[in-house]
Amino acid sequence: MNQIVFTFITHSRDYMLEEWMNLMKENADERLINVVSDEMFVQTSAEFIDMIISNTRRNNEEFASKLSDFAEKVVRLGWPLSFIIEGLHKFTLVVINGMVVKEQVTKDNQMEIIYDLDKWTSPMKQEIISIYTQTWERTVSLQKMALQELSAPLIPVIEGITIMPLIGTIDTERAKQIMENLLTGVVKQRSEVVLIDITGVPVVDTMVAHHIIQAAEAVRLVGAKCMICGIRPEIAQTIVSLGINLNEIVTKNSLKKGIDAALDWTNRKITKVEE
Repeated sequence: MNQIVFTFITHSRDYMLEEWMNLMKENADERLINVVSDEMFVQTSAEFIDMIISNTRRNNEEFASKLSDFAEKVVRLGWPLSFIIEGLHKFTLVVINGMVVKEQVTKDNQMEIIYDLDKWTSPMKQEIISIYTQTWERTVSLQKMALQELSAPLIPVIEGITIMPLIGTIDTERAKQIMENLLTGVVKQRSEVVLIDITGVPVVDTMVAHHIIQAAEAVRLVGAKCMICGIRPEIAQTIVSLGINLNEIVTKNSLKKGIDAALDWTNRKITKVEE
């Protein structure tokens, strides 16, 4: 790196931070800036500037560590990659403008300084893109796993009776998760009766019905009774028109009726207690 540029960057941290934040606020979408507090924006901006400065010390480990921490933070904050790349561009402008103000840029050296800055920032830009993308993909993957676990919960209601409420569209991947959660939960909770509530499933086609029947059959194989609740009239009509056989599966049109039947199967009933 050009010695003049190196000296300016390493000795002008506070100036660069203030100028960079002003430029980013002027050009960024207000919604992006407003999602975080002023204090958080200042703190994150400072981390960004410090990360860039650390890349002048030829200490790859320090820069990589700062870049990784920064990427995780901005992904959590919801800052897009385009904002970060624009931030690096604005940093270059801040450096050049600052050096012009201090009369360190002349006609003789301006092309050399611009070329040197570009040569220095280009590899850094690629590394930022790579780390940000990896962090984003890892975060999305973890969120997807969490959503999958929540998408098919097995809820114990009364000893021996559990309910699996299903909401939204059921695809092949989610059907697999439903099956795994059902079988694991039935054995772990020692369930006698399992109610699969499909009230919140908007569409039941051949594939969805097949998956639900498979789940019910699997529950029976591990020694528990299974009931499908929430068979709305339009879903019943669809099932009939598709020619799907539910003769061996107990069905109820509401979760309430399903619970009543489950209580009956386990020789229980709900009674009012007089005070």
